[in-house]
Amino acid sequence: MNWSQQNQWGLGPMTTSVAATPPAPARAAAPPAVFDVTEAAFEAEVLERSMTTPVLLDCWAPWCGPCRSLGPILEKLAQAANGRFVLAKLNTDEAPNIAAAMRLRSIPLVALFVGGRVVDQFVGALPEGQIRQFLDKHLPPAGQGPGAGVEAPPDAEALRQEAAEFAKQGGDPAEVEAILQEALSLDPAHLPSLLDLTDLWLQRGETAAAQELLDGVPQDKRNDRHAALVKRIALMANRPPGDPAALTARIAANARDFEARHALAALLVWQGDWAAAFEQLLEVVLRDRAEGKPDRDKARVQMVEWLASCPDTALVDTSRRKLAMYLN
Repeated sequence: MNWSQQNQWGLGPMTTSVAATPPAPARAAAPPAVFDVTEAAFEAEVLERSMTTPVLLDCWAPWCGPCRSLGPILEKLAQAANGRFVLAKLNTDEAPNIAAAMRLRSIPLVALFVGGRVVDQFVGALPEGQIRQFLDKHLPPAGQGPGAGVEAPPDAEALRQEAAEFAKQGGDPAEVEAILQEALSLDPAHLPSLLDLTDLWLQRGETAAAQELLDGVPQDKRNDRHAALVKRIALMANRPPGDPAALTARIAANARDFEARHALAALLVWQGDWAAAFEQLLEVVLRDRAEGKPDRDKARVQMVEWLASCPDTALVDTSRRKLAMYLN
């Protein structure tokens, strides 16, 4: 193939030239669903192979963070496709001529080759649901092409788990929301997805929209997490009295000013700083030595209530352990 000729991929004329390479040797076994492709073998492994089997090209690099999160998703889909398409992985650091020919400006870039040409592509680490949609636009349905096709479309819970994993990897919150919305479009009554979406909206301060979601849950379907989110909205909606700076100054002057610590903790929870609020209450539990320890008990009761509403599960676990230790 003369790379200086008109680009046969549908990406416009090439700007570089790569010498033609001899065809790859015959294979004794069926090709793998996922394989690395080099610049020298690109024509045979991607362009020629795509004449009979669609080839999804993953353009990545070792230093690219989003590439590391996208790669396993693409590999999972390719392994499950059973011949519907194959995945070719191209390290762009080792293929500068192809990167230039494809005019790569950002990675990860994923391009679908069919019949020797690029039919579609996307840039960035998309969630699994959107990649499935991308593939389904261009590939024949399962059973109408080679192999049995990719996995069955996910259900609401599978999409919810996908959203959680994507969020854990630091994915774009807008993409996380899109996956949860897709889950609810499949099953509008799927409570875990609805509560996850409520939590996401509360993190953005969208209390009215979150309250509307919670209000729409039938009474017989509401659970402890629903109740915790309702309490969290109430905490966010009502600012406690007091000036944080003045309360902080009082505590600095007298570490046993428990009234100031309680008031500051309430303001911190309202601001969403759960960790700092819990630290104030734990200080009360630790320092109250009065007969009957009324402030200690008040702090314990308040902390248990707030722990039920805190969205940070790791912080909840740590704070529970500290409270139990300080009470002993």
